[in-house]
Amino acid sequence: MGDSVRTRFAPSPTGHLHIGNARTALMNWIFARHSQGKFILRIEDTDQKRSTRESEQSILSDLQWLGLTWDEGPDVGGDYGPYRQSERFEIYQSHLDALIRSGQVYPCYCTPEELRARRVSAIEKGESPVYDGHCRNLSQQEKKHLEDQGRKPAFRFRVPPGETAFEDLVKGKVVFQNETISDFVIVRPDGMPMYNFACVVDDHLMKITHVIRGDDHVSNTPRQILLYRAFGWECPCFAHIPMILGKDRERLSKRHGATSVDQYRALGYLPEALVNFLSLLSWSSASGEEILSIEQLIQDFDFSRVSNSSAVFDTEKLNWMNGVYIRKLDPAELAARLVPFLQKCNYPVPSEEVWLPLVKLLQNGIEKLSQFCEKAKWFFHDTVEFENNEAKELIRTESAISIGKLFFQKTSTLSQWNGEIFKKIMKEIQTETGIKGKELWMPVRVMFTGNLHGPELHSVAEILGLEKCRKRIAQHIEHLEA
Repeated sequence: MGDSVRTRFAPSPTGHLHIGNARTALMNWIFARHSQGKFILRIEDTDQKRSTRESEQSILSDLQWLGLTWDEGPDVGGDYGPYRQSERFEIYQSHLDALIRSGQVYPCYCTPEELRARRVSAIEKGESPVYDGHCRNLSQQEKKHLEDQGRKPAFRFRVPPGETAFEDLVKGKVVFQNETISDFVIVRPDGMPMYNFACVVDDHLMKITHVIRGDDHVSNTPRQILLYRAFGWECPCFAHIPMILGKDRERLSKRHGATSVDQYRALGYLPEALVNFLSLLSWSSASGEEILSIEQLIQDFDFSRVSNSSAVFDTEKLNWMNGVYIRKLDPAELAARLVPFLQKCNYPVPSEEVWLPLVKLLQNGIEKLSQFCEKAKWFFHDTVEFENNEAKELIRTESAISIGKLFFQKTSTLSQWNGEIFKKIMKEIQTETGIKGKELWMPVRVMFTGNLHGPELHSVAEILGLEKCRKRIAQHIEHLEA
């Protein structure tokens, strides 16, 4: 196969890109980049009833959002296409014919009902419910008789006796007894190639050197190795990475929350944070660091540091990591990324002189971009919404009303406004009323934002502007005195 590393990611376009599949794509991409090799995207769309071009485009979009660019694929071409399995049927047919001619494949005329009945019978007898080789040695006359009945055969691979072993880059030596595999179908009666057959043909012809995938595929590997040997081809290296589990140690599913990349995208996770987080599921850097740039991930990658243990998807850790990346962003870059979330909330993008200060003010307080609108609603809403009854009751006190009245009076003749002027006014109010600490500042915060806690109040006041500050104070005073 040569010295150049070639990895592939081969999704089925039957839905959105699952987070576990994204992690598989990431591992293939990182290893290819680490090895100065090629990363190939292949679309496995032989399930024509469920496969759609919309799903394919969605998967490609999510991979691009994550930054996982491919060197060959259905949209960019390459020397080993086509890169959609639905466009490779003639290739599969010619390779099936070769196996039939060599006698390593035979037609099987058993119906699904007959196969089911034999499995049930085997289980009742305490035997292994594998295919019993019923059609393995049919004569030409018997085949013709079955075909005259209108039966169309599937094609099964003749599994030889003995065992099939391989050295996994993650699991070490793995051994399967061939008797547990039994003769498996490689092409259905309707002519559709099965996964293991199409996968082997494509991986060989596309010169894939390393097959990196989830360990739910381990049981497929001996079948694929047998097919490689049947063709006389060299096997690629296999690396099976542990599955991703939820906190309950069950396979990650919808009950654990978001499961597809587009859902995490919509929730406001940054692609660089999601890539960093996914890379650390069952893998760790020799440095022990957890916040790793993509350049560091590529440089540090080593299969010897991939764990055999299943990875637990810890959403709290992802939130923390995403918050770290948000805080590291240049405020102007963060502002640009927040625009779609503002639009989703039907909030207008403020003028530049206000927008950037608002983003800077709230940058340290969010873990997801989707939280920004909630954190900033005090700016966008004309009326203040109280976060709870405690906030609502706080401004009903006599001291709060006195603070509000004094603030309104002292700002009535101002022509300029900023955070420093606000602090000066508040200091004057403290001196005149004797009220200080949170008893002084918290009522004003609630009148401005509806919240008991939040970012620095002088910055809030400056961003709101004098007119909005006075209007909000006046609304509360008028309401309380009504």
